[in-house]
Amino acid sequence: MIIETHSDQFKNQNGLALFSVITAIAVILVLISTYHTITRIELSSNYASIASKLGFFSAEAGLNLRASEIREKFLGYNRPSGTSPDSTGACKSGNNGSGDFSCKSFTLPDSKHSSISYIEEEPGNPLMLSIPPGELYQGLNAQEYRYSAISQGIGPKNQVEAILELKFKSRLVPLFQFAAFYNKDLEILPGPSMTLAGPVHTNGQLYLNSGNQLSIDGQVTAAKDIFRGRKNTSVCDSKNVRIKDPNNYKTLLNPCATRTLVTEAMLAPWNGMINSNVTPIEVPSADILLPSQNSIYWTKADARIILSLKPDNTVETTNSSLGVEVRNADNTINAPGTLFLENCAGSIGENPANSNNGKSIGNTNAFRNNRENRTIRMLEIDMGNFLSCARDSSFFGAGKTLGDDTEGGLVIYLSVMGPNSNLAPSGYGVRIRNAAQIAPHSGFSEPVKGITLVSDQAVYLMGHFNSVGKKPAAVLADTINILSTAWGTNDAKSNQALGNRIANHTTINSAFLAGTDTTGGVEGSGGQGGSYNGGLENYPRLHENWTGRTLTYYGSFVSLGTPSRSNGPWVYGGMQYEAPNRDWHYDTDFNDAANLPPITPRFVYLKQQLFHRNFDQQ
Repeated sequence: MIIETHSDQFKNQNGLALFSVITAIAVILVLISTYHTITRIELSSNYASIASKLGFFSAEAGLNLRASEIREKFLGYNRPSGTSPDSTGACKSGNNGSGDFSCKSFTLPDSKHSSISYIEEEPGNPLMLSIPPGELYQGLNAQEYRYSAISQGIGPKNQVEAILELKFKSRLVPLFQFAAFYNKDLEILPGPSMTLAGPVHTNGQLYLNSGNQLSIDGQVTAAKDIFRGRKNTSVCDSKNVRIKDPNNYKTLLNPCATRTLVTEAMLAPWNGMINSNVTPIEVPSADILLPSQNSIYWTKADARIILSLKPDNTVETTNSSLGVEVRNADNTINAPGTLFLENCAGSIGENPANSNNGKSIGNTNAFRNNRENRTIRMLEIDMGNFLSCARDSSFFGAGKTLGDDTEGGLVIYLSVMGPNSNLAPSGYGVRIRNAAQIAPHSGFSEPVKGITLVSDQAVYLMGHFNSVGKKPAAVLADTINILSTAWGTNDAKSNQALGNRIANHTTINSAFLAGTDTTGGVEGSGGQGGSYNGGLENYPRLHENWTGRTLTYYGSFVSLGTPSRSNGPWVYGGMQYEAPNRDWHYDTDFNDAANLPPITPRFVYLKQQLFHRNFDQQ
């Protein structure tokens, strides 16, 4: 028999304890090792995930930048050009493409991640399409250009972390396909009945009211709120404001007693034909009218005709006895063109009362604009006789004739350059007469394709404009003024009472782009009240008593901002004017891009077609 002593028991217990401790330590070490391994795996996974996300973000940034560059190109009235790299090995070993489609790199702010991207153009560009029903700006014609942007996200070790592709469409939509387009608050508040048969858009707030009946047959969109009622007061006339849904007219908030915000819920019955708080449309600024080499109209004009004034505002006759000069794009004197104009016969003379003076170009200083409270120094152009002189000459440049269809026809820039040119009010203007037919006064050997007249000063259209043999036409100016067929050649009556200025029926076929005043005076403040700007119904400025006479108009009203050279407030009656019967229409001929005036301003928007991540990074 073996007898276990107390000492032996103690030794065995110590051995068991040591074994347990060693086992526990081993388990802990295994757990620590396992935790470390798991942590390393998780950290590695997290790092990979972060790198993947950063790679994704850098690649996505590359896509957005390239799409934006394409859009900016179109905004500048240019079309992207170049060659794409070969998709196999793109952006490697000199395979970089060229121009707007070439490989470009972009580095994220962390300076460790970047992207390399390029553009591919789809074959068959451009497509002419009508924007489908249900979309914003439905029914408008647009030029659609289709592109793919491909972008790689590059990591800090120059490894590819993500490959993305964006297919997108760049749509160019002419502004003259709107019955009214304002880059500011728009108020349509006619007294007599008025129908606008075309789309209406404002990048500001829209106010609709009527003293009788206002009908709009076209999609209505506003980047801000829509109100039923007036902006300058809290009044809302209980008259009909009707908008199509698009098949039937429906009345908007009638009756109403005070200005009322139109909520989105109220717009549901119109099936998308009225939309508020849409994304604002980015459009060219009013600076496109300036006589600058940065201005599309100055640089692309077929002729730049300038009345030159001395510092004391008298006519500068150094280069021309008429004071009228032809300028090159760099604003230097075009001596042959200036001499040509000086010898061009017409009906304008230094004294407008003497129509036998015999020039097609001249200047006057006898017309008083009562709204501006000053006499206007004007460049005058007898359009019919001017075109007669130009038809068989090289006035518009070598190889260019009246029927030239580059950019859609002729673009003529007209201005007055003197000490007040950049002031408000400048006291300067351009008057167009003898333009009922946009054609030579004699010898219609070649028809004019279309015409756009541009000025940074106020333009005065006298008599019918483009009413015979209508051509695509536009007038772009600081403000647009209309003198009826009754005005004649004697400006002395502009100083007389309104009863001595009786208008006669007049017809104008032309798109308009001009500055308009802002009710309350401060655009974009969101405030209401203040002096009324006259509304869309007073877009063209009048200077006669039109009571019982009709002003017939077919065209499109576009306003990109407030006037820069005219600051007289709108006033009705008094020495200013009495309203005509407004027979006004959106010109549906503009729905066909072939009938748009030369260099019609447009807006550009991108429409995403496909966003794709490519996991094959070889």
